[in-house]
Order: sequence, then structure tokens, then C-alpha cells
Amino acid sequence: MASIRRPAVSGTFYPSNLGELKSLLEQLFSSSKAKVSQLPQFSKIVGVVSPHAGYEYSGYVAAKGYSILKSYVPLLSRVIILGPNHRGVGSIISSSTKEYWATPLGNVKVDVDGVKQLLKFSNIIDLDDFSHAYEHSIEVQLPFLQYLYGNSFKIIPICMMEQDKHFALEVAKALLNIFDPEKDIIVASSDFTHYESQDSARKKDLTLISYIENLDIDGFYNCLYNMNITACGFGPIAVLMAVSKNLGMIGSRLVSYMTSGDVIGDYDQVVGYASIVFGKW
Repeated sequence: MASIRRPAVSGTFYPSNLGELKSLLEQLFSSSKAKVSQLPQFSKIVGVVSPHAGYEYSGYVAAKGYSILKSYVPLLSRVIILGPNHRGVGSIISSSTKEYWATPLGNVKVDVDGVKQLLKFSNIIDLDDFSHAYEHSIEVQLPFLQYLYGNSFKIIPICMMEQDKHFALEVAKALLNIFDPEKDIIVASSDFTHYESQDSARKKDLTLISYIENLDIDGFYNCLYNMNITACGFGPIAVLMAVSKNLGMIGSRLVSYMTSGDVIGDYDQVVGYASIVFGKW
């Protein structure tokens, strides 16, 4: 019998009912906030930064990033999804032993052979399902991908508790041994500034994003620490930056930025959300 990682946050971060989830995703992708009026001029895409809050807050931003991904990558073979470990349990960096990850839209197959291959190139990535059991940052990406691509693609999930530059570069180094730019896409799951005023969050986030766009990893970490920016998935973002740089990608482009304040109208304590696409142009 196949081993399945059951959803941890369906019914909270997104609807657990299949019909309601499909309806919400259709609404998000068709919204003017997520519509793509003009595609960025990429010749190739290798990855995207995508938010992981409740869909009512960050879904528009995520939908726009994934819409652009779909335009450049009409058929998807494998997605390497990196997310932070919010709960602080389990291994410092881990992938999953499960054969499938389930959502209300069906089961997504884990590339078990790809995970095994990845582990051969890394001393810091473990197999640990406890790290993934209650974590939402990877799970919430799946329904967006399933809505656009069905369940034909495979995933390699990587949960990062340790996110400092040393660890991010080590994960990137391991990934470069298995990453196929013709078949693979990387999703780095992250929200940005947490619980600051709209003006403060926007200023901090757009400053940090300027380093992401230039693939400046040192500048990214310096900015993160010096400005005390509370982006929760900075390690996954740095991994995507490092992989992109090593593959000869030119940079990335911010394609959508909003805060929770833009959605609910409370601008005193907001969370920032961004979709950022990585590639060549």
C-alpha cells in the first residue's frame, strides 16, 4: 500500500472541500489582481518564489506567479519545492519518505528516486517525515500547481529549519547535481515582512527583493539581517538564487507584491507577499 502524506492545513489555509477549493482557485486565477497583462521577457524560467499564507490573503499573488509559470512551462515534469520549517521540529533540513502528498485535488507523486539521488550529494539533507507532518509552507503550493497541471508532475519536497547562507549554499550545491533545467522547476515558498505597518513592510520587502532580482546572495543576507526583515523562507529563496546563478540565469523579476493590508484594509500590522520569477531574458 502506498505511503501518503495527508494534508495538514486543508480546511484552514485553503478549503478542504473539493468543490469549494476548485471554486476558490478559479476565482483567484481569474481575478484582475492575478491577471497577467504582459509577460516578463524571459527566454527561460527555472523557478519562482511564491507565498504560503491562507489563500484569502496571499492567493492572488501566488496565482499571478503560477500563471506566468504556466505561460512559459505549459507541461510540468518535476517540481522541487523548498519551504521553511515554521514549527521547529524534526531534522534541520529534510525531505520526505512518502510516495504521495495528498490534497483535496488528489495525490501528487513524490519522485522517490530523485530524493534518493539528492541524498547521495548531501550530508545535511535527511529523510524525516516529522518535519513535514504539520508544516504548511510546501503543502499550500500544491493545489495551485494541481489546478494548472493536474496530478501528472512529481515533487521533491525540502523543508528547511536551518536557513543561514552556509546551509542554503549546501542545499543548492546538492540540487545542482540533480536539477535538469529542461524538465525541472524550483518553487521557493516564503512570505515576507510580518506584522509591521504597511509602509515599513513595503519598504523593507522591496529593498530585499532588489537583491533577489540581482541574484546578490551576500547582499540579500546582509539586507535581511541589517534591516531585521522577517521573511520566513529566506533560506529557500537563497537556494533558488544560488541555483539560478550557477545555471547562468541573469536574475529574477518581481511580478506581484501585495500585503495582507491590501486585501483586508488593515494597514497597521501587515504581512508581505511576493511572486518572483527566475530565469533568462
